[in-house]
Amino acid sequence: MAHLLPLSSPLSITLCFFAWLQAFVVVHGNSNLTHPSLTPINRDLYHSSGDLMEEIKALVFRHPEELSLDTIKSQNKGYSAEIAIVTYSRRSQETDDRPKFRILLSFGQHGRELITSELALRILSICSKEQFLPNLDPASLDSTLDKLLIKVVPIENLNGRKLVEAGDLCERRNGRGVDLNRNWSVDWGKKEKDYDPYEENPGTAPFSEPETQIIRKVAVSFDPHIWINIHSGMEALFMPYDHKNTTPDGVSSHQMKSLLEELNQLHCQKRCMVGSGGGSVGYLAHGTATDFMFDIVRVPMAFTFEIYGDGAASSRDCFKMFNPTDFVTFNRVLNEWSAAFFTIFKLGPDQLGENYSKASVPTLLDKWVSIDEYLEGYLVERSSRYGKKMEVLELGMQEIRTYFRLFLLSSVLLMFMFCSRISKSKCARPMVSAIAI
Repeated sequence: MAHLLPLSSPLSITLCFFAWLQAFVVVHGNSNLTHPSLTPINRDLYHSSGDLMEEIKALVFRHPEELSLDTIKSQNKGYSAEIAIVTYSRRSQETDDRPKFRILLSFGQHGRELITSELALRILSICSKEQFLPNLDPASLDSTLDKLLIKVVPIENLNGRKLVEAGDLCERRNGRGVDLNRNWSVDWGKKEKDYDPYEENPGTAPFSEPETQIIRKVAVSFDPHIWINIHSGMEALFMPYDHKNTTPDGVSSHQMKSLLEELNQLHCQKRCMVGSGGGSVGYLAHGTATDFMFDIVRVPMAFTFEIYGDGAASSRDCFKMFNPTDFVTFNRVLNEWSAAFFTIFKLGPDQLGENYSKASVPTLLDKWVSIDEYLEGYLVERSSRYGKKMEVLELGMQEIRTYFRLFLLSSVLLMFMFCSRISKSKCARPMVSAIAI
């Protein structure tokens, strides 16, 4: 008869450990048997970030009368980023572009959403007449584009995109782990009960990230009439607000909703979700770009579009969840949403009416933009549209803000101490009677 080892003996503990380890390997090591294999990036459909930017540079080179390319760089605490911005204007030789209807489009804010940057390339190719949309009249397109000045950010989050291309297919954050769509100042840092620090890290402070700083500078100086932040993950047409379950009041809100409902009918066949991001998506998002553009930059029409989502995909299969994986769906998404954007290009000026035809540059009082945002709109190292590099003083805005606030605080304290001393000295004076004795 075999003897049983005491549970406390070293040998029994060792045997138990190896038994547990073997069970762990069986359960977790063979997890691929119970989960579908993860979908890789389809290199036949999608450009790498480098190839996509080379395509765009070549497009700009072939159409210098309509397209120009700026590269803007920024850094903060050892982390640097650069963003390429393409400007489309039919009459780029004119120095005053202000009377035109200004549109700012940002793609690729989250690294894993590759389809959005492909849409940016498709829109620029159609504007340049190197690609065409079915049922789009060329004469009507020319008439529409003549009125517009469009800035396109093809890949806002280049560092995060490179992490995805290296194999981290679920990465949405930038190169140092910050969600760029939580790094803006409107309601920044607030965390909901379901807050996921991996997905929604807002950074150490509003505008702590170079990418966010760059887009803010562009938005403040460009002063767009329409801002659209393009994402994937579902099909939706969102307007402010993201951080609360309401839409804005006033005429602007009505104009935005009217335009989105028309887009939904024409291009989504009414399948797109329409309304405020906070009221429609099922959760509140704090510190988003669209809320900042509407509340602070005062963009009349600020939107977030979600252009594709595979609801049947596993939450681990991020590439499939956020991007089409077959040729037919890929082209359908690009064609449908390109048509939607050209509808916006046509209807946007009509929706705003005469409100967009101002020719003067807005002042601080007109736009109520803080001095930080106004200054940072110009303190930037960039390559001009003519290829001539302009070096601008690189000021440490974070440090300047800190010192300025300390100066204000110390001034207030000194003033308080000064007033207190005056008050005490008055109270200490001897009382002199006005009545003679």
